[in-house]
Amino acid sequence: MNIVILGAGQVGTSLAELLSSGDNQSVTVVDLDGAQLQRLQDRLDIRTVQGHASHPNILEQAGLEEADMLIATTQNDETNIIACQFAHVLYKTQTKIARVRSPAYLECPSLFDRSLNLDALPIDVLISPEVLMKNYILQLIEYPGSLQVVDFANGKVRLVAFRAHAGGPLVGKKIREIKQYLPKGVETRIVAIYRRNEVVMPTGDVTIQAGDEVFFIAKPDHIPIIIEELRRKKINPSRHIIIAGGGNIGFSLAQELEHNHNVKVIEHNMQRARTIAESLEQTIVVQGDVSDKSLLMEENLDEADLYIAVTNKDETNIISSMMAKKLGTTRVIALVNNQNYIELTQLNSIDIAISADEITTSHLLHYLHEGDTVKAFTLRRGAAEAIELVAHGSENNSQVIGKRLIDIPWPNDITVGCIVRGDEVIIAHRDTVIEAEDHLILFLTDRHSADKVTELFNPDKPKTSWLKWFK
Repeated sequence: MNIVILGAGQVGTSLAELLSSGDNQSVTVVDLDGAQLQRLQDRLDIRTVQGHASHPNILEQAGLEEADMLIATTQNDETNIIACQFAHVLYKTQTKIARVRSPAYLECPSLFDRSLNLDALPIDVLISPEVLMKNYILQLIEYPGSLQVVDFANGKVRLVAFRAHAGGPLVGKKIREIKQYLPKGVETRIVAIYRRNEVVMPTGDVTIQAGDEVFFIAKPDHIPIIIEELRRKKINPSRHIIIAGGGNIGFSLAQELEHNHNVKVIEHNMQRARTIAESLEQTIVVQGDVSDKSLLMEENLDEADLYIAVTNKDETNIISSMMAKKLGTTRVIALVNNQNYIELTQLNSIDIAISADEITTSHLLHYLHEGDTVKAFTLRRGAAEAIELVAHGSENNSQVIGKRLIDIPWPNDITVGCIVRGDEVIIAHRDTVIEAEDHLILFLTDRHSADKVTELFNPDKPKTSWLKWFK
């Protein structure tokens, strides 16, 4: 697959890092910043072109004529939109993805949706990091104590990560014993455990320990029950929420939350604070610096259930979150894009550090996989991956259809979580037989195994007969 990426910022760089590690991708990155391009080329196997990302001659130099996909991720919405337009007109590029951030564009869906407007802009996938971030944080709020939440099969299944705490009812218990601690009819499958940053494959004999980061999959209505069983004590829903930063993310979060929560937004810029105060109905807006400890104390952070730091500066988000936690806030979430700061957040009291570029990259991941991948999502800062695949074909031309899970030659580092068959969710067991059009949710502790998995699901590949144990 030939891929052209426009923009070498955080999102473009993350995509280049992800794609250049694959065996079947040729990646070209375009940017005005020659120094940044050189840094990328020094450490990645990619091609770079310096120039304006929407200029036809630069797109030609980037090889757009031979490209299968264009991903426009520059900081300028107009540049991204025009580049996709040129790609369509000049080269009929198969897949065109554009990053668009301005609400002025996003509030006009008919501009981009060709099912509504035949003359809509020729963009196949529209991504807005701010909208993705908002939705991601809302899911974390829905499940207090969760570290990550990902939907699959149009919301029929959810993958949730949480940390097992000392004193929890299942700490010290083997995975095979979990079922007896859950109410009748509640089913789940643990798909991975991370213990001190090491992968522990979730066989039945593995014992859950305090501090384990546990990934499990279940129906959405079963998840609150399962979490309740696996944590130390009940965590009340977040009622009092303080949002640091009144930018697009902070403002949209406040809009979503203010009718069911007590929300306060702290914004440094006076004009921006006035603007969002006029637009929000029930949210209290405070003008001030969130890194000012005295201000945080005045705003009664000790009474807050949740502090969400989403300013445009990582350092401000980290420092204010650490202070909020020290002042008594129950839980803190911080937006941290710089990978060099991740270790700092893990060593301190920040409960969850989230990255806009990682979430955006994950949203695009399934478009970058070959085969019948419906959804893919990176986990643990790209160390792992969860994917949803469809079993197309028949028993005559498929390596998986008609076979038990135990009889399929899976890579060693994969766990099958569940199968979605129509509206039915089937928790995976070794004797489960795959049928045509089944959706399988899989967890890969090494995301580089994704290509091997998609090959298994390719009905054109020759069938294999050797067996491998299903974990």
